[in-house]
Amino acid sequence: MALDVAPEELDKCIRQFLAAGGHGLNVTVPHKQDVLPLLDELTDRAKLAGAVNTITQKEDGKLSGDNTDGVGLIADLQTNLGYAIKGSNILVLGAGGATRGILPPLLDQRPHSLLIANRTVKRAQQLVEDFAAYGELHACGFDELEDRDFDLILNATSAGLKGDLPPFPKSIIGPETVCYDLSYSMHETPFVSWSKGMGCQRVYQGWGMLVEQAAESFTLWRGVRPNTQDVLSRLP
Repeated sequence: MALDVAPEELDKCIRQFLAAGGHGLNVTVPHKQDVLPLLDELTDRAKLAGAVNTITQKEDGKLSGDNTDGVGLIADLQTNLGYAIKGSNILVLGAGGATRGILPPLLDQRPHSLLIANRTVKRAQQLVEDFAAYGELHACGFDELEDRDFDLILNATSAGLKGDLPPFPKSIIGPETVCYDLSYSMHETPFVSWSKGMGCQRVYQGWGMLVEQAAESFTLWRGVRPNTQDVLSRLP
């Protein structure tokens, strides 16, 4: 069941859903940060991300917030798409909330390097400082990407579904580069179209991440992890 909720109705809607027998629910943009004041506690990964996508009502009635986006991304990349993160050179485009949610799980996989590029370099540098304890990572501006190439490029910018993409240089895509857009659409996202136009042979959007993070959330609510393959086989 999907609910389109105005920000001012968020608290009321959550309470009504849970009172009707719901064990928990997912929240998505624009509510991932707005929901924080409504919760009684946060998991460590939700605290790190500064955003929540999963709410669970505990036995004592308290509401717990979690963030399963990073887990979903790793599961999709490694299990569904067969991409080995360990030892790879990764570029993350964007330094917003979506990036915060995926950095710890990515660094846990021990990539060779992880670079965060953002239009405003200061925001990317702040993430480097915030997550320094989890592994080595670096920051730069979009205009500093020329003449660099990467094994995996993850688009976490807000331009995933709207507007024009920043002027990413073609040089960041090599013959074996994998491009992945955290956004998803029934049609090609702007980043997917751009990647294909730059000659990338392996381009994906975030449908698999959506399914896998939902499976992780369901596990939190019910204690059973659903098989995602049937759902994935039905997606674009």
